Amino acid sequence: MASSPVVALNGAMAGRASRGYLESKAPTKTRILTSELCRRFCTLGWASSSGGSIAVEVRRDSIPRSNRLIAMGRRSGVRKERIMPEYMYGLPANGSIPPLPSPKPYSSKPPRCMSCLPFSTKGYLFLFNDALELQHLGPNNLTPNPGLQQTGKGVANYANISTYVKAGALYSDNPTDPLPRCVVLDIEGTTTPISFVTDVLFPYARDNVGRHLSATFETPETRDDIKLLRSQVEDDLKQGVQGAVPIPADEAGNEQVMAALVANVEAMIKADRKITALKQLQGHIWQTGFENNELEGVVFEDVPKALMNWHSLGIKVYIYSSGSRLAQRLIFGKTNYGDLRKYLCGFFDTNVGNKKETQSYIEISESLGVNKPSDVLFLTDVYQEAVAAKDAGLEVLISVRPGNGPLPENHGFKTVSSFLEI
Repeated sequence: MASSPVVALNGAMAGRASRGYLESKAPTKTRILTSELCRRFCTLGWASSSGGSIAVEVRRDSIPRSNRLIAMGRRSGVRKERIMPEYMYGLPANGSIPPLPSPKPYSSKPPRCMSCLPFSTKGYLFLFNDALELQHLGPNNLTPNPGLQQTGKGVANYANISTYVKAGALYSDNPTDPLPRCVVLDIEGTTTPISFVTDVLFPYARDNVGRHLSATFETPETRDDIKLLRSQVEDDLKQGVQGAVPIPADEAGNEQVMAALVANVEAMIKADRKITALKQLQGHIWQTGFENNELEGVVFEDVPKALMNWHSLGIKVYIYSSGSRLAQRLIFGKTNYGDLRKYLCGFFDTNVGNKKETQSYIEISESLGVNKPSDVLFLTDVYQEAVAAKDAGLEVLISVRPGNGPLPENHGFKTVSSFLEI
């Protein structure tokens, strides 16, 4: 396969593979491709259970099979859809096991290599080899037929599937519509009902701001919150923002300072202002509520299923919300579907920029390290945010959920009412 990114060991290296070669670009790409195929085959129902001893040749027709490197999954209990590239062995022709794959996070025991390579190659290798052939051939629109059949020669006939592999990435039925490298999610109106934010979180912060300030007034955390609020209020007074009232100096006494802080916070919440000073304090107030079991995060039913699916496909998922990163972690750490943070790779808040400004999304795409902004899919319920993200080059979908506000006519964006539609 001359056009394949996978390169075999040459004859001079047969039987002895240096650590440098085993960690080089070609074997690394083979491991990545193998883990992608394992996930896709499991999703299609072709293979299930754990991924121990799944093997793939680092193939090149000009190299004798006996001299080819083998990439092989460890005996790990890791299901096929969760196999990661670092879970795999690189086996040279002499059968030695050079570097071990990483141990699983919950176990410090070194992984074991099973002695069932012949079974693996007979049972699954034809699937992987045919998939690699698809990579060589490029996009294939195959005629759908029910089921997956095997010929008398042991070669699979692909049926009811239009998947191809290119440069180590799997693509869907539409060859112009690749899977995103990263998904960035809004919270309010996207993962979570607007009513949870407006009817639960905001009232809790408003009703408990005085109690929180009184209990924590002298702590460094709250002193930092007050400093940030002072700065915001001073700017609001200069701008003539409605509801802003002066905050007296500390010499005036804690009671007067707290009364002014409460008045400003209540006005900010009522105006639904997306400012860091408010969001940081709210996050600390909500933290107390979650720790005291007075609050529990709420997400739509399809959200945990989609997060699990994306995670199994190796798609990294992030949150971008006007709420503080602390508040985001709290919401997803204790939800009506349990702790969902294990499916999330990071959190962005207004420190990266306003959600309706294009530069914010440029910052996010650059932070994620993708090759191009369009590798990132952004989901939001707010039209202005969608426009800003699109102008930054991101792919965008608008979330249509119960209770969300109306969208402009002819807004020009694709919409989804469930993450499972993506």
